[in-house]
Amino acid sequence: MTDPRSLAYECLTEMSPASKCARTLASEMAIRSNHLSITATQAKPLLVPGRPLRPRLVEPRQLKQRKLNTAQGRAALVHAIAHIEFNAINLAWDAVYRFAGMPDAFYRDWASVAADEARHFLMLQSRLGELGFAYGDFPAHNGLWQMAIDTADDIVARMALVPRVLEARGLDVTPGMIQRLSAAGDMDTVAKLCVILNEEVRHVAIGSLWFKFACQQRNLEPKSTFRSLLKHYSMERLRGPFNVSARLDAGFDAEEIAMLESLCTSQ
Repeated sequence: MTDPRSLAYECLTEMSPASKCARTLASEMAIRSNHLSITATQAKPLLVPGRPLRPRLVEPRQLKQRKLNTAQGRAALVHAIAHIEFNAINLAWDAVYRFAGMPDAFYRDWASVAADEARHFLMLQSRLGELGFAYGDFPAHNGLWQMAIDTADDIVARMALVPRVLEARGLDVTPGMIQRLSAAGDMDTVAKLCVILNEEVRHVAIGSLWFKFACQQRNLEPKSTFRSLLKHYSMERLRGPFNVSARLDAGFDAEEIAMLESLCTSQ
């Protein structure tokens, strides 16, 4: 029998990126392959997951945008995406660790997301090396993990806001990054981003699935609940345009997308 929540905690607290990724891949295989024994104990407070001393964390407004016509500029972009993927490993494992009493499929789904994010991080880390840099060479911000803290006590809010807002944003912006990198001739990075984009659709779809499940458990109507959570967490000022086809594949419907577009600050 395998306890996914115990494995999740071990992965969360691992500081080394290489060890976190290796432990993640092994833990996901164990969770996928074995019968599960879900502990019902309350999660220990975990305000800061295991992470290396670098990169240096700063406020988002302190991060500089670099032009993609230089290797350093492209490396800075790859580094930013790698940092998002590193945080996404922790976010997926935190969903496993944080929320007791869910079906086995919930823990298998989020463990599979963690494994995908670990592979994505390793792909981008390798690309950084090819560009002459390493993870930690550029500053980064901690916005994704802050939302994990803010939604630590509410699975409905977590499933709504982390995968369906923060991670779904990647579905919207990645095609533009692919286009800009293609124009700069960096097809090696483009190939990696295409893999990541395709797999992130499934991750957001998993969030949509379990958001609706958690709403059903509480007799909540999903669409109005999603709208209320955006307002409650001050996330109404969204940026567009939206990748409509990817969001439809990821569990949004036309009514939800129309609602998001009505909130879009670019209109």
